[in-house]
Amino acid sequence: MKGKLLAATVLASALSASAFAADLPSLKAPLVVPPPPLWTGFYVGGNAGGILGGSSGLRSYGVDLFDDAFPAAAGAAGALSAAASGTGAGNRGSFSGGAQVGFNYQFNPRFLVGLEADIQGVAGSSLNTSVTGVARDPLGSPTTMLTAGQVQASLDYVGTMRARAGFLATPTLLLYGTAGLAYANANLSAAYASLDLAGVYGPGYASASYSDTRVGWTAGAGVEWMFLPNWSAKIEYLYYDLGTVSINAIPTGVNSFTGFTGYNYATYTSARFSGNLVRAGVNYHFAWGAPIPVLAKY
Repeated sequence: MKGKLLAATVLASALSASAFAADLPSLKAPLVVPPPPLWTGFYVGGNAGGILGGSSGLRSYGVDLFDDAFPAAAGAAGALSAAASGTGAGNRGSFSGGAQVGFNYQFNPRFLVGLEADIQGVAGSSLNTSVTGVARDPLGSPTTMLTAGQVQASLDYVGTMRARAGFLATPTLLLYGTAGLAYANANLSAAYASLDLAGVYGPGYASASYSDTRVGWTAGAGVEWMFLPNWSAKIEYLYYDLGTVSINAIPTGVNSFTGFTGYNYATYTSARFSGNLVRAGVNYHFAWGAPIPVLAKY
């Protein structure tokens, strides 16, 4: 009898505990909110590299300008213009270093778009060429003209403002293409000296120069690796084209027989400013503008 009573007591206690537990509020595990996209937000950084294989074709043309009372000057003009004509080309190998700022928006686990602006100084970009020529008077006079010229082209700085579109091969490895506007301060100078070996004309000299901001286009591609939560490293290639710059100069010489100043020829000098920019850089990502995580409440 006592055993039955004990069993009944234990069963009643178990049922009572079960009913009490059923009345307690349920406790659910907190919902894990996904973090904001890794790449979205503003960033700043620095870069260093060089302009490689940038070919600037330097060209000098002599043009006849006959403005002299002495008939032989017509032949001298032809000799001068021929002697002043020549071409030069070369590859600028120079160092560049600067900074960039940009914004990324990762709209998909695999894709992002963004904007970036940068500027960097350029050292060692000067390209020089010489033009030297001797030509006789095509009309048969004793005039033989010797002309020597020196042409120089260089960049002081180069910058870009570009759009970027990228594919995330992994959450931390970005492959991207980029294109936009390029600008730079371009310099071009030319100096010419002429001498009549027959002594009909005295020495002539002229120079011209250009220095101004050029605007063109750029396009390229790169790889960027997020090696820490707020830090990334990149390697980037850009081709830029700023167009062609031209300058003119008119050397003059005095006819020793008539005393008139002969404007015998003009020089036309041009250079194309384009090149390949290869650089490495590091960015710090602030994540400003990234979506703010929402704390789930229940």
